[in-house]
Order: sequence, then C-alpha cells, then structure tokens
Amino acid sequence: MTFDDDRSEAAGPRGRASGATGQQALEELLQAAPGLARIAANMARQGASEIANAYVEGASRVVRAASQGESTADAVQETTAELRAYLRELIGVEEGTRAQPAGDSSAEALRSRGEELLRRSADVSVDVDSHPAYMRILDALAPDEARILRFLAREGKQPSVDVRAGLPFASELVAQGCTMIAEEAGCRHADRVYAYLNNLNRLGLVWFSREALRDARRYQVLEAQTEVTEALERGGRTARTVRRSIVLTPFGEDFCAICLPLD
Repeated sequence: MTFDDDRSEAAGPRGRASGATGQQALEELLQAAPGLARIAANMARQGASEIANAYVEGASRVVRAASQGESTADAVQETTAELRAYLRELIGVEEGTRAQPAGDSSAEALRSRGEELLRRSADVSVDVDSHPAYMRILDALAPDEARILRFLAREGKQPSVDVRAGLPFASELVAQGCTMIAEEAGCRHADRVYAYLNNLNRLGLVWFSREALRDARRYQVLEAQTEVTEALERGGRTARTVRRSIVLTPFGEDFCAICLPLD
C-alpha cells in the first residue's frame, strides 16, 4: 500500500466522523432553540428572509465548529444566545422581558402583555406591516373559503335572501341566508357554503348585512334557484323573500389585500 493510500484510509473515518458530529451539532442547535426555528420558518413565510438566513447561518457555524474539532456545546450555546439577542432586537423585545406562559390568563399576566403592546406601539423603531392574526387565520381557512374571500374582494357585496312565512310582525323563518356565492366563486364543495360562511364570519372577515343591494336585478337569478323556490313552497301562501347581503368587513378587506393574490 502506498503512502497516498494510507492517508486516504486514515482520512475516510475522520471525514465520516466529522460529518456525523456536524449532524449531531445541528440537532443540538435545533433542540436548544426549537422556538427560534419555528419563528424563523414563520417569518420566512411572511417575507422576512433575513431571520431565516440568520438561523441557517447559526446552524452552519455550529457544523463548521464540529468539523474542526471544536466544542459543539460551546458553539451551540454561543449561537443560540446570539440568535435570541438578534430576534429580540428585531421584534422590539427588550432583554430581560419575561414572556408570559401561553396559557396564563391571570389578570397580572394579561396586564403585563397589554403594557408590552402599548410600549411597542410607542416605539417608532418597530414597524409591523400586517396584523399578527393573519398567519393564524390562514391556518384556519379551507381552500374554498379562500376562493370565497377572493371573490368578495374582487366583486364586492353579494346578494342573499331569507325566506319567511306569516304576518310581517309574527313571521317564521323558513330558510336563511340563501346565496349563490359558492357557485360563483368556483368552490369545489358548494354544499358546504354555510359552514364556510359561518367560519369566515367567526374569523371577523365577512358580515351578514341586513341591507339589500341597490340593484334589485341582482336578486332575480338568486330567487329563481331551487333552494329558494322550495323554501317558498314550504312556507305556503304567506311566504316571501327578505333581501340581505354578504360583504367583507374592513378587517377582511385588509386581509385579502395582504394575503391573497387578487389580480
């Protein structure tokens, strides 16, 4: 065996060991700062790529330290501390501010969070360009609900009707909120439209308005739909439609403008 062969043989196990150590170091960093990993991923989805890049750079630093035979524990500790300080500075949280547990709803904890919000609102260096609830709302939406929101954002208020029977001051509700939004928005599961609309209302994105649209012609096609005609038949001779509308809330308009492609 030549000298070069000996060197190749000796380097092989060391190279594999360094790779294993580097992988172990990366796992240690992820275990040491799992919250930072989640923050980096969430912020990257929101366009704050500098945070994700900082996390990746920190992980790379630990891997390099391991491959060079340095202490991975020291590298993990140092990198995690730097990442925490960087994120605190970026989101406007002062060092030493103690975060309240997620499930702590005591008066003291709530007041502390309120004071922190007010402090951040007065800090001109903190600039958040979207509502913090938007990420959670996206997670709570079905694909068809996103279609409904985009349709409302593009086309504006949409007609809906209730079917009532009986005297005007003592009428009975036969059918409520009949609409063609699901079909016009292109929903795959049009039969779930009322569950969709209730969820969108729960999230504060749409209103069920008692106001009718000014253009009465927009109700003609809707009132000819089977759902409405069958409800009128069930209501008998005194059955009639009451015209309503469905509209995005101002919160919903802002959400659609920021989170959905409308062009």
